[in-house]
Amino acid sequence: MATEAPIYTITLSATGTVTKQRLVEVTGVHASAAGKAIGVSRVDAVAGDNFGAHTLGTSLVEAGGAIAVGATVEVGTNGKAVTLAAGVKVGRALTAASADGDIIEIYLIPNA
Repeated sequence: MATEAPIYTITLSATGTVTKQRLVEVTGVHASAAGKAIGVSRVDAVAGDNFGAHTLGTSLVEAGGAIAVGATVEVGTNGKAVTLAAGVKVGRALTAASADGDIIEIYLIPNA
């Protein structure tokens, strides 16, 4: 079972629709594929809502496909975590994902 141990959570203002447990940018939207992420959203939000985002420690995040334990992850489509290919390192998988939509625990790697 995946758990989380956040060390630091910040409040962001959504500038678009944000889904919980997705990687987000400081601008308040899902992080772009292969790009930087400030953290992981804690709740669903729409433009104008404030929402919390874990930025340090471990966090639960939605996977965009299969991810092995120990794999370094990057941002995939719609802010989901995927195995690092050529993007920016945003975390390391502490639990495995077998398919798109699985919720895994990652150790967040500051990069924003």
